[in-house]
Amino acid sequence: MSRSFRRKFVSNAVVALCGASVALALVPLFFVFFYVVKQGLSSLSWDFFTKMPKPVGEAGGGMANAIVGTLILIGLASLVAIPVGLISGIYLSEYRKSRLATAVRFTADVLNGIPSIVIGIFAYALVVLPVKHFSALAGGVALGFMMIPIITRTTEELLNLVPPTLREGALALGATRSRAAFTVMLPAALPGIMTGILVSLARISGETAPLLFTSFSNRFWSTTLSQPIASLTVQIYTYAISPYEDWHRQAWAGALVLVSVVFLFSVLARVVTKRLERMHRT
Repeated sequence: MSRSFRRKFVSNAVVALCGASVALALVPLFFVFFYVVKQGLSSLSWDFFTKMPKPVGEAGGGMANAIVGTLILIGLASLVAIPVGLISGIYLSEYRKSRLATAVRFTADVLNGIPSIVIGIFAYALVVLPVKHFSALAGGVALGFMMIPIITRTTEELLNLVPPTLREGALALGATRSRAAFTVMLPAALPGIMTGILVSLARISGETAPLLFTSFSNRFWSTTLSQPIASLTVQIYTYAISPYEDWHRQAWAGALVLVSVVFLFSVLARVVTKRLERMHRT
């Protein structure tokens, strides 16, 4: 057996092994997605999106309050996390060798690995205990804490990939360091940063544990930030562990909506990235 033939055989074997590993990893994902679609699609109806939950024992109803509540919580989390994450990421990129940057980078990595239930307990102690009641604001803060490390590290890594000659050119033209960072470096890395933001939104969309300690739940229509608010994840959890068949059916419908939201964020991240990259090229 010649050396070239042996090398080609090993290369093809490794490629085939990689392909088989990818297929094996996609099998459970496919089955989970197929089962959720199968169970949830038959239970999905217009009333699910427009009606309020029915009392125990009454068939029908929907999760309109939970859908609106989830959107409010995601919006609050974005208001908390996006500015903090972007500014932190810019600082880490501009002053990457400082002691504070090292500490912030380490803290972001640790925070990114902390279980969500721990973040929920921390938000409970920080926001819920002082006012002695659950609230939508507390839920937004908890989800925002989960987004911050993802956005921070994504922003830093993407800014580090921008050619330093762009910063040097802006500084040579008289721009300050902060102006060069916000008007030159940040727009150049914007496609990747937007992807990181959308990925972080997709992650918090499916979180339940932090909301059990913060926003709790609400079976009534509520958009007041200082009061408990319904969310899809908590309502799915409540319905799934109940003994009522109709609630099980609605839980599957809610799970399908939740999976669709995560899928939408993932697709939107790809579309936004490609569009921004095309704009930069032109």
